[in-house]
This record gives sequence, structure tokens and C-alpha cells, in this order.
Amino acid sequence: MTLRLPKAELPAELKENMVKQLGAVPENVEVLWHSPQLAQDNLEFGGKVGAWDAADASLKSFAHMAVAAQVGCSWCLDVGYFQAQNEKLDLVKASQVPRWRESEVFTSLERDVMGYAEAMTNTPLTVTDEQYAGLLERLGPAAMVELTAYIAYVNLATRANVANGVESQGFSDACEIPLAERPGTSRAASTA
Repeated sequence: MTLRLPKAELPAELKENMVKQLGAVPENVEVLWHSPQLAQDNLEFGGKVGAWDAADASLKSFAHMAVAAQVGCSWCLDVGYFQAQNEKLDLVKASQVPRWRESEVFTSLERDVMGYAEAMTNTPLTVTDEQYAGLLERLGPAAMVELTAYIAYVNLATRANVANGVESQGFSDACEIPLAERPGTSRAASTA
């Protein structure tokens, strides 16, 4: 897949800041910049979502990558894994998210969070009362509503990236451990 819309030119200062932060300008930002107000609002809201702290950062990272793997957003898997490294999260676990059902590295809670993320991503949603109640009991109300809103935001971002033709940019190449392949998919479709 290639970008379905050419990249728009970003302001020089924004480009410089992104290169300093990520090493490259994210293509999804360049595509969204065709509507600068939308792009700015998306960046600001994404920043606010990233600052939420009621739910554990690892759980949110795993949820993000589980959604990305399910939707097929190679860019999201790529940058999610890169961010996990930068946030000093467990890279062995993060690398296994695309195959979390087969991997033995995850706790019961981590598995339940990734299952919840996938249930929220299904169309129609397949979240059950029992699934929600089980997580609520272990996480508490503040973390549960944060995790739910976080997964909803990640669905917006992953689906927009895939629809716009945005693919992996190689951010995760800097990670020590290769990102696992999702079962039943080709390497190009599932990883960075």
C-alpha cells in the first residue's frame, strides 16, 4: 500500500521538533496536515491521551499494539514498539503483542487487557459484561474508564492511518528485539 494522499508540507519548526523527538517526521502527520487545524487538534489530543496516568503504561502500550495488530496498522505497531523502548517498558513482552495468544510471557491481566482491546476493536463490539467487570475489579474505575477511552482513541488513529495508506516507517528498527509476526499474516503486513 502507498499513501493515498500526498504528504503536505509541514511548518519548519514542527518538522524539526518531530525529527528531534522521533528521528523522522511521521507520515501520518504529513497526510493529516492537508487540514492543519485537524492535524494540530489530533496532535494535541494525542498528547493529552499520552499524559493520562490512571492506567498502567505497559497495559496501555499492549492494548495499543493489540488494536494495531488487529486493524493491520503497521505504522502503529512500528511506533508503538519504538515508544515502548523509549518509555523503558518490557521489550520482550512488547515484541510479542502481535502473537499474544500464543506467547507465554504475559500475565493474566495483560492478556485480559489485550482481549478487551480486541473486543472493543471488533465491529460490532464484542465486549461482555463479564470481561468489563473482571477488568474493573482489578483496575478500579479511574483506570478502567481511562483504558476504555485510550483504546477508543487508538482505534481512531489506527483506522485513519490504514485508510490513508500510512505504513511502517522503521521507527522500531532501533529496538534490540525484533517485533513478532502476527499468526496467519505475512511479515510485511504485520510488523514494522
